[in-house]
Amino acid sequence: MPSPSRKVSESAIRRLSIYLRVLERLEREEELTVSSQVLADRAGTTAVQVRKDLSLFGSFGKRGLGYAVEPLKKQLWAILGLSQRWKVALVGAGRMGAALFEYPHFRTRGFEFVAVFDSDPKKIGTRWSGLRIQSAKVLEDSLRENPVEIVILTVPGRSAQEVTDAAVRAGVLGILNFAPVEIKVPSGVRMNAVRLTVELEALTFALQMEAGRMLKVKRQRG
Repeated sequence: MPSPSRKVSESAIRRLSIYLRVLERLEREEELTVSSQVLADRAGTTAVQVRKDLSLFGSFGKRGLGYAVEPLKKQLWAILGLSQRWKVALVGAGRMGAALFEYPHFRTRGFEFVAVFDSDPKKIGTRWSGLRIQSAKVLEDSLRENPVEIVILTVPGRSAQEVTDAAVRAGVLGILNFAPVEIKVPSGVRMNAVRLTVELEALTFALQMEAGRMLKVKRQRG
């Protein structure tokens, strides 16, 4: 996998993920090459930003010719760690957990659910696609015996830190948190939080600002 010459920001990594999706669409459209401008237009950024992001990992395109779609797609797969299989444990077998478990694109990108845990006695012992839901009480022992790289949390906020601590003790180094609380993890453990309410509030703020702008324009014209 290519090594970046300097520290890469999280926003740049997120843009790489968007570029990858654009390249996959272009490949389905049987496009062989793409310019930085077209890639930028489809990704919602600028050509300068595209070139800057990709240059962090080497030289991929040729001036005047653009980027070869398939090779660049493969490079981004490697950069984003998608060329290997990632074992995932899901903690929380509620509605959100079920939706994530059934999401097909996780598997196509190498993320494989190998364990599911919950604290509800009615769910423990039932099966999801062949996986038996285990008690959250045995999470640490189970993950020690059958290690995973990633744990996804869709648990109530009150139990999120306790579950996280158990996963960390078991050796898990990557946690994706959907619980509506801040979680502390030790150095060396990566924790990404998905804040759905924060995203919605950012959206409503933008809508409100746009509505205000439109009202101002209407008054000026009126």
